[in-house]
Amino acid sequence: MTRRFRTVFGIASALAALTTLTAVAQTARPGEWPQWRGPDRTGLSRETGLLKTWPAEGPRLVWKAGNLGLGYTTPSVAAGKVFGMGNRGPNETVWALDAATGQDAWSTPIASARTVDRGDGSRGTPTVDGANIYALGVGGDLVCLETASGKLKWRKSLVTDFGGSMPGWGYSESPLVDGDKVIVTPGGRAATLVALNKNTGEVAWKSQVPEGDAAHYSSAIAANVAGQRQYIQFLRGGVVGVDARDGKFLWRYKEPANGTANCSTPIFRDNMVFAASAYGTGGGLAKLTAGPEGATATQVYFTKQMQNHHGGMVLVGDHLYGFDNANLTCLNFLTGELAWSNRSVGKGSVAYADGHLYARSERGAVALVEATPKAYVEKGRFTPPDLSGAFTWPHPVVAGGRLYLRDQNVLLCYDIKGQ
Repeated sequence: MTRRFRTVFGIASALAALTTLTAVAQTARPGEWPQWRGPDRTGLSRETGLLKTWPAEGPRLVWKAGNLGLGYTTPSVAAGKVFGMGNRGPNETVWALDAATGQDAWSTPIASARTVDRGDGSRGTPTVDGANIYALGVGGDLVCLETASGKLKWRKSLVTDFGGSMPGWGYSESPLVDGDKVIVTPGGRAATLVALNKNTGEVAWKSQVPEGDAAHYSSAIAANVAGQRQYIQFLRGGVVGVDARDGKFLWRYKEPANGTANCSTPIFRDNMVFAASAYGTGGGLAKLTAGPEGATATQVYFTKQMQNHHGGMVLVGDHLYGFDNANLTCLNFLTGELAWSNRSVGKGSVAYADGHLYARSERGAVALVEATPKAYVEKGRFTPPDLSGAFTWPHPVVAGGRLYLRDQNVLLCYDIKGQ
């Protein structure tokens, strides 16, 4: 394959990947990160003109916000605000900060604070969709709030209203908004997934997945599979697809699942889905084929070299980047062939912007790494000050020339815009 063909094919593949766009992505403005894993739920930022290297001390700190509450929520950024969640005193709250200054804009309690395993506090990222914001609490409290004020518009309980069962480490899902629907995963036998009217909270459909699959710790994506709109979610028993129109179960891909925790959001492109988990499992690529009676998922390959725990993966061109346990790893998406693996910052999470990976260790350090399959090339590294001592599980966020790093009570905002 010539270099020119590879380049053209990579561009075409990237354009094809845009078929996963949700309504949130379609309404997102430049410089926004309005939901979990960014505008397209891919972990990819559209920004350019960012720093290509970092000074030894790291990028310039713009502001530091405190009193956010305990939790592991990755922030979202839209409409001039930064949104997140956390336990503030006796309440689990959704909060908003002024993106320019880090000052409080509003805070809305949504439930009583719960004690759960692996650290208290919220896990999911609020989803901003124009005038509304949707957030799911650790106990299954789903709310729709006004983006501008935080005023409650409607609420549902995944447990009480839909017979869901809270996972052992709490609900960790970030609601998916697609068109006029919001999709969440109660994990109940009668309602594995549900679609609600995003304006009223009324039920559009309930999806019963065979085997009564329970919710785990991943978040759903929307994808067009051979012209059919589907919602793809990683459940306890594997990755599944349901029809976006009525929630009808279509297919299952079991191999990437483990019995403990399936966390990472699946990656979709060109009628193929990649999913991975840790605990000795790994990741695999399946080709999706639609038929008159549903769809099938046929495995293309499986690899032990992408045991991705909760740090997610990004697809850049034809290569997949993510943490294989403690090693940042690059695989060929189409074949599973290993391009490189490096200790980097140790086990963590990853996002992509302007030719580079933003790799964040669960111990705090952050590295800028060139997104190339040729070799591991690090362009800078720093450790934020005054770490809480808890795992830094929130993913890095790149929005508006800023890098946002959450650590429990604190959110740090760095200037990464090139001069």
